[in-house]
This record gives sequence, structure tokens and C-alpha cells, in this order.
Amino acid sequence: MSRHIVIREGNTLLSVPAEHSSGGGPGKKGSDVFFNEQMAFNRDVSVMLLRSINEKPTVADAMTATGSRAARIANEVPGTEVTANDINPDSVDYIKRNIELNGLTNCVPSNKNLHILFTESAYGYVDLDPFGSPVPFLQSAIRGCSRNGILAITATDAAPLAGAQAVKCRRRYQSEPIRGYMCHEGGLRILMSTVARELAKFDRGMKPMLSFAADHYYRTYVRVTEGAVAADNSLSQLGYMEYNMKTLERSTSKLPDENHRLGPFWLGPLHDSEILKNMSSEGMSREKRCDKMLKIWREELDTEVFVYDMSELSSHLKMSPPRMEAMIEALNNHGRGSKTHVSPTSFKTDLPLEDVLNVYREVSPDNLR
Repeated sequence: MSRHIVIREGNTLLSVPAEHSSGGGPGKKGSDVFFNEQMAFNRDVSVMLLRSINEKPTVADAMTATGSRAARIANEVPGTEVTANDINPDSVDYIKRNIELNGLTNCVPSNKNLHILFTESAYGYVDLDPFGSPVPFLQSAIRGCSRNGILAITATDAAPLAGAQAVKCRRRYQSEPIRGYMCHEGGLRILMSTVARELAKFDRGMKPMLSFAADHYYRTYVRVTEGAVAADNSLSQLGYMEYNMKTLERSTSKLPDENHRLGPFWLGPLHDSEILKNMSSEGMSREKRCDKMLKIWREELDTEVFVYDMSELSSHLKMSPPRMEAMIEALNNHGRGSKTHVSPTSFKTDLPLEDVLNVYREVSPDNLR
């Protein structure tokens, strides 16, 4: 084992490489086993979500590296049985050390290619958090997810999904990404669309539990539903978008045409409100951030029309942006509006564009002087 240190994350002690990623971004593989300190929030969410559901599923952390997520789930979610798997033999020492550090009897190390792991066993909760795109591993993860189980998928290849590398997005996800202020919601919904389409190949569908964009990655938790009808129902929630950057007009369509070329995107809900009600940040390593995000997720509107951004509207109308709180209040006086987790300067609303522009004019500081 390379030189390592012990840190505390949540209520769990973790042995991690002394040289590891601790700043922003996806980090670099600087040691024999990868660990990114910034992903503590991501691991917090896994613990919060698993605590919030009634069942205690068998868990497979398929690409566990140091075993940090696996150890935290085993230690912080009572009743779970966790398999901490990684193909890298150097990971096993870290996994074993983290099991020992926390006195875990419900976590076992595994050193297998995940494609083999999921041919041999199925789990109630399958976590797939690769360094990059999850696409090469999705089908195996689906095979390894038991009936009505949970899939938790991370994509850290944000640039292709957000449209900065459109060619790569087309190749990996068979989807046309969107650029501009909607890019992060678009990237998240492309990931979800990909998961839905892969599940449908196995006559399985999905119901989103929680999906979000954060830092350098996208993350979705979905409950797998069984049968051809469930698969068809999920596919019916995919669609395409038209977006005119000059007029800001946007519309969606279930089928692509000469105008609706962007996508396919998942146009269904991002979250399950009942699950969010039951999630608690108590004991999390990033408790303040968890509290803040839980509040936003609980209040966030789920609409087919993607986010609007204050900078986008300011540039379009050539007017100074109002305070976000004033804009949300005004939107709710005319219809519905909410903050969105994808950006502090973006919001969601069910109002048509013309009304959104009128509300913006109404509360802009330029109109109040």
C-alpha cells in the first residue's frame, strides 16, 4: 500500500492515499488508488437516500477504489450488507483497512471485473461511480440490479454531456447536447435518457428517486421497474428540444424533427418528493451543503421546460437583473416559480416565455428607479 492517511468523513474513518484529489474538478489519478475528497457530498447523498427508504437492500459499490462509499454505507446505514468491489488489486488493501478501522462485519472486499461480479450476483442497490463515463458499464450494472432494485449512476464526463464536446456526446450517449445556460440540466437529462434506454433493452423501466448536477458530475438514483409496460412508460418520457438562442423560445417534442434536434432528454421528473421528505442531513460530512441542497430539491419545480437564467434574460432584454428572491416571488404571483439546484442564477417556472419576460421587466431594478 502506498503512503496513506486516515480522515473522518461523516461518522466513518477512512484510510486514503496521502496524495489524493482534494480540490475542485474530477481530480487526477495521482496514486495507485483514486480518492477524491470533493466527492464527500456525493457519498453523503448516498447515505441520506439509503437511510430514507424502508428496505435495507444488499449493496454493491462496483468501482469502490478505496472503499470509501462502501464503508460509509455499511457503517452509517443500519441493516445493509455491502460488497466493496474494485478491479484494481491495490484497492483491496484500502478496502480491508477501512473495514477494520470501522469494525465492519457487514462489508466484504471484492477484487473482480464488475462485468463478472454482476454475472455472478444481483444486488438491491447497485452503485456505479466510474472515472469518466458510465456508458461502458451500464448494461452490466443493470444485469446486476435485482428486481425493483435501485441504480445509482454517476457521470463525471460533464464536458460531453453539457455540449462542450458535442461529438463525444453523440458517440457515447447517442444524443445531441444543448449549449448555453441550460447545458447542465440538459447533461443530467441526457444521462437519465441513456439509463432509461438501456433499461428498456431488458424490458425494464425506471422511476427517478433523486437526480442532480453538482461540481464536475451528474448523478441519478432510479428505482428499476419491471416489465415491457414499465419500459414503454419510461421511453414515453423521453423527448427532444428546440431552442432559439436569439428569441429564447424553447419547446419540446416526443419525436425528433427538423426543429427539435436536441436530445433525446429525459423529460419526466428528476426527484421523488416523498423520498426527499424523509432524507436528513444529520451526521453528514457536508451537513450545511446537504441542508441547502435538500431545501432546493424539495422546492424545485419539475417541468418539461428547462431552466431560465438571470444572465440570459438580462442579456436578452438589456436590463439589470433583479434579486433572485424578488424574481421568484413575482413568478409565484403570476404562476409558479422556484430556484433550481443546477445554478444559483437559474430558476424554473411553468409560465410561458412571454410572461417570464414581463415578470422580469416588472421586477428589474431598471424599472424601479
